[in-house]
Amino acid sequence: MDALTVHHVTKRYANHLALKDVSLSVPEQCIFGLLGPNGAGKTTLIRIINQIIEADEGTIEISGEKLSPRHIRHIGYLPEERGLYKKMKVGEQLVYLGQLRGLSRRHALDASKQWVKKLEIADWWNKKIEDLSKGMAQKIQFIATVLHKPELIILDEPFSGFDPVNANLIKDKILQLREQGSTIIFSTHRMESVEELCDHIALIDKAQKILDGTKKEIKHRYKSDTYHVEYRGTLNGALQGYEIGKVQKLEDNFSQSMIKITNGQTPNQLLEELIQRVEVHSFVEHIPSINEIFIKLVREKGHE
Repeated sequence: MDALTVHHVTKRYANHLALKDVSLSVPEQCIFGLLGPNGAGKTTLIRIINQIIEADEGTIEISGEKLSPRHIRHIGYLPEERGLYKKMKVGEQLVYLGQLRGLSRRHALDASKQWVKKLEIADWWNKKIEDLSKGMAQKIQFIATVLHKPELIILDEPFSGFDPVNANLIKDKILQLREQGSTIIFSTHRMESVEELCDHIALIDKAQKILDGTKKEIKHRYKSDTYHVEYRGTLNGALQGYEIGKVQKLEDNFSQSMIKITNGQTPNQLLEELIQRVEVHSFVEHIPSINEIFIKLVREKGHE
């Protein structure tokens, strides 16, 4: 069963169409990348899932049940716009937010103490929020999001403000949460994080979903029979049936280039052609990155 299913959701604001007939399914216990350029409609969809706003058309299901107010306690939401009570101390803030999510005071206290240890900020338990750095406050927000062990976790730009060390710490915790059974929707502009973390992705542009699937399947769909070749020698003349990209000269008479198969032949046949002409040292298929696919599709849609 899918953890979340979006059926034909449309949302309008006056003369602005924020979402147009968007449908997608988020499998259980996966990390799902919700991608798109600024203004594409991602945040609107997230707010509908969190019941902050309502869709004009369409429905949403959580584990097969129509979305209702009771599902709020099953969702953890880290919004891009952060907000903490600056005069409260870290510990009392986390316990308070845990109780808002339905935990008893004792349970909220125990869980908060466990999490501040996991994120290496136990020494800050009695510090006021206003005394924290941006990255430290981010950790508090993250803890508040996952404290009640939600089945569905929605993270909007979760690495904003983190240095590389703390970003890696949060990545590790996200992976652990998935292994423990949570489903995570992950919205970000950082494509390197998508490459590292996501199992599935959906791309929204100009209010419409334009791409959806597993990361592996999408990369396979957009590969172009292009190979990165490093060799010693010179490719004199063109290879018939192949497109040779710009040749980059390296040290010791080595060169490298991208070569695309255009005649329907196999990689082995291309390799045989190359071996007759040069000394091949590396022959690797170019699999497009999520960033490359993102840029290609958004440009094709005429995004400005």
